[in-house]
Amino acid sequence: MSTPPDDRSFRREMATAYRSGWHFIDLVTAIPHSGDSLMVTVFGEPVVVTRDEEDDVRAYRCLRRPRGAPQPVRCAIRYGMIFVNLDRRDHQLAEPAPQAAPHTISATPRSA
Repeated sequence: MSTPPDDRSFRREMATAYRSGWHFIDLVTAIPHSGDSLMVTVFGEPVVVTRDEEDDVRAYRCLRRPRGAPQPVRCAIRYGMIFVNLDRRDHQLAEPAPQAAPHTISATPRSA
């Protein structure tokens, strides 16, 4: 008879084996119009998939902390299917940072 794993080893196994990769959520036809959303649970984490005004599909991890802002996760559409990647090691930001303006702006520090 084997003993069940403790909670720490279970969480570690979930983080390394299951969360590291792309996971199928649903078909794109599930959110056909801008403003539509879909709430799913992926390996115990609630994820909201929405279609914005530009018809882009985006996914957000819902934090359970009070006043926690939704955290963007990687989302891809392949062959009409929505996939998300919850692995934080795989990417730093779900969306690329905007490019800095080519000109610099001088400002006076507040202590001056």
